[in-house]
Amino acid sequence: MTTIIIPSWYVLHTKSRFENVVHEGLTRKSIEVFLPKVLVRSRRVDRKAMIRIPLFPGYLFVKSDLTPGRHIEIVKTAGVVRLVGNQSGPVPVSTETVESLKIMTAGDGKILTGPILNKGEPVIVISGPFEGVTGTFARYGKTGRVIVNIEALGQFASVEVDEEDIEVLKQ
Repeated sequence: MTTIIIPSWYVLHTKSRFENVVHEGLTRKSIEVFLPKVLVRSRRVDRKAMIRIPLFPGYLFVKSDLTPGRHIEIVKTAGVVRLVGNQSGPVPVSTETVESLKIMTAGDGKILTGPILNKGEPVIVISGPFEGVTGTFARYGKTGRVIVNIEALGQFASVEVDEEDIEVLKQ
């Protein structure tokens, strides 16, 4: 009796900025792949164009039964780092999650992403007028904005910046 393995969706980690290369490579191998992209304003000073960028930089989704041959074929694609999983191997993602992402990214609506910030977490401002400032996350402000406390001389000042302009500092 033969066991039929139903293909599942898996998260594939790619080299930095290699999402499109991996997407094209897997598509050429006739492997089903999904790279969710969102529409954002270009950050380049000389442009005001809207561009599509990966929703999750460094990651995309691949659908496979992960037979040994198919598994090797996927991870040997140029730009692939690994399939995301644990000690037991790659962990599948629900079809509902992937379908929801497909619906969300099909339109041009604004989609906010990023890590959930916790009060008191150390952060650094990576762009904008406060670039280079370090402080602690205080709270979420208006849509897409956060409040950061900067301590100096035993007192603090708060600034409001775009959420995409800060990164959590690794301790």
